[in-house]
Amino acid sequence: MPHPKRLTPASILLLLFFLWIAFLILTPLYAALAASFKPAKQVISTGLSFQIDWSILTLDSYKVLFLESADRYFTWFKNSVIITVLATAVSLFFSSMVGYGLAMYNFRFKNLIFTLILLVMMVPTEIIMLPLYKLMIFFKMINTLWGVILPFAVAPLPTFFFRQYANGLPKDFMDAGRIDGCTEYGIFFRIFVPLMLPAFGAMIILIALGNWNNFLWPLLVLRTEDKLTIPIGLSSLISPYGNNYEILLAGSVLAILPILILFVFFQRFFITGLTVGGIKG
Repeated sequence: MPHPKRLTPASILLLLFFLWIAFLILTPLYAALAASFKPAKQVISTGLSFQIDWSILTLDSYKVLFLESADRYFTWFKNSVIITVLATAVSLFFSSMVGYGLAMYNFRFKNLIFTLILLVMMVPTEIIMLPLYKLMIFFKMINTLWGVILPFAVAPLPTFFFRQYANGLPKDFMDAGRIDGCTEYGIFFRIFVPLMLPAFGAMIILIALGNWNNFLWPLLVLRTEDKLTIPIGLSSLISPYGNNYEILLAGSVLAILPILILFVFFQRFFITGLTVGGIKG
């Protein structure tokens, strides 16, 4: 039987450090969850509190959300789901193919293209917002979900990540596939996509999280209330003339659930994909 590893002072300190980081991350979530079960007046008067008074806990916020504001909130929820699913699928498809091509094929200007991708990664998204906005006006995609999705269909970070991951895969599989009569697309989809599943798992979480929480670009593109996403819709509830704290608190808690569910399904790929993709190449 393998002997259990002994805890060293360094490993204990590392464990305590990560426990402290987990505490810092989970504390705001706990505060938001507790506030969603408090009356709105209590939240306004005391703010977010970590103490729970069991005598005042109520489901009124969720009743207001599901009974009075369900149409509005779940329209935002549906828009966020559609944008996240489509944007993640499109980005994975194109970014994986570009990263795979940069890793496996030798062609002219290959290194220049890869250098440009690295340079684009260093450019803040806010700098290119105005040119992208004018481009969406030209293509008449303002106030459409595709106007949110298409400008970031090929993102530099996933492309770089897939390129690094594919660099560590043997190119002999390509020759074997060609001998068996596979086309180049068949080699990619039938051979290399299964080998790159950890990379896909890691990127699904990161890309989906970014699209689900995206605020600035959808705020510029989307105009009408029936097109808004959850971050924009919830922020629109805050005004100088009154805040719908019932919808805001309960809606914020429910908005966390899809990403938590996604992480549960893909967590086994997440660390493996990030670790291997970060060191290969």
